[in-house]
Amino acid sequence: MGEILALVEARLLTALGEPDARAAVTFLGTDRIEVLRFTDRDVVRYATLGMSAQPMADPTAALADPVKGPRAELVLSVRAGLADTDKVLRPLAVLAATPQVEGLIVAPGASLDLGEPLWPGAPFSSVLVAESGGLVEDLELNEPMEPVRFLPLLPMTHNEAAWKRVRGAQELQERWLSHGMDLRDPLRASVALD
Repeated sequence: MGEILALVEARLLTALGEPDARAAVTFLGTDRIEVLRFTDRDVVRYATLGMSAQPMADPTAALADPVKGPRAELVLSVRAGLADTDKVLRPLAVLAATPQVEGLIVAPGASLDLGEPLWPGAPFSSVLVAESGGLVEDLELNEPMEPVRFLPLLPMTHNEAAWKRVRGAQELQERWLSHGMDLRDPLRASVALD
C-alpha cells in the first residue's frame, strides 16, 4: 500500500509540481486520505492521495479482491482567488473515501454528491467524474493490479446534476462545451438547460 502511494505521489509531483499545502483526513474505519494543493499561476489544483491504496470493489461481490480492481485518485481544478476553495479539502477527502465507506466504484460519468456546498458559498454540492489521462497520466502498476487513474472532478450546480441524471454525463459535457462554460470558475452559474 505504501509503495503504491509513493508512486502515486511521485506521478502527481511530476505532473503538477511541488504541492504548497497538504492536509490529512481519517474517517472511522477507513484509510487516511491526504489532499495536496498545487498552485499554478491563476489555477489551484487539489489532488487526493490515499484513495488508490486499495482497489475499489464491486459492491455486489461477496468478497473484495485485495489486488484486482480499479484504482483512482481525484483532481479538482479551480481559478485561484475568487472563492475560499481551500475549504474543499475535507469534502474532497469525503469523496475519496466513498469507495471504502459505501462500496462504490468511482468511474468517469459518475456523479458524487456531498449534500452540502463544496466550499463556503459554492453553488456546487456535487461533481461529475470526468475521463482520466489528460492532466495527470494514468499510473501503470504491476500485473494483476489495474492502473491508478487520476479522475478530474467537474463541479455541478443542483440543476446541472438533476439534468445529468435525466440526460446523461455526455450531454451535460456537450452543453457545457457548446455554451463555453469555464468549469474552473468557482462562482460560475448553471449552464442554460432546456
